[in-house]
Amino acid sequence: MPPTLNLKTDAEIGNWIRNHETAGKTSAPLYLELLEERARRSQSGHRLDFGRSLEHLERAARERTCTSYGALAAASGVEWSKARHQMNGPNGHLDRLLDICHARGLPMLTAICVNQSNVANGELAEEALSGFVAGARRLGIAVDDPVEFHHRCRDEAWNWGARKVCGGA
Repeated sequence: MPPTLNLKTDAEIGNWIRNHETAGKTSAPLYLELLEERARRSQSGHRLDFGRSLEHLERAARERTCTSYGALAAASGVEWSKARHQMNGPNGHLDRLLDICHARGLPMLTAICVNQSNVANGELAEEALSGFVAGARRLGIAVDDPVEFHHRCRDEAWNWGARKVCGGA
């Protein structure tokens, strides 16, 4: 991390991130570092653990399955009733996980996290799909057809997981 990030406030980090997004510089190395820093800082205020969530999503990707928001919360040892308000929204746990995936060059692993009733079919509910697409667009990813985009991201997560099983990247 550049030493200057240690000197920045959360608001300054947020503004710097928004400036990169507005300028379309969402693959710039500094932007990626800023996303990681924002996630690191936000971890202290959340019960849900980004590391445990990523491990859980990676496991689901390797198994080529979807997981639920409740199972994601359970991976952090948090009951769904206490986690649900931290999960969604522009600054929620799922949005920060998208940031981390983008910063680390991972597929959008949150594509495989769906409502409990949709675990078997792997579909995102309308509101969740809107949030997923909004997060992708914020990261500078073009989305024309939200459902097709979600399916493509879900498949990318599973294909990535399959390569991990085989010892690949």
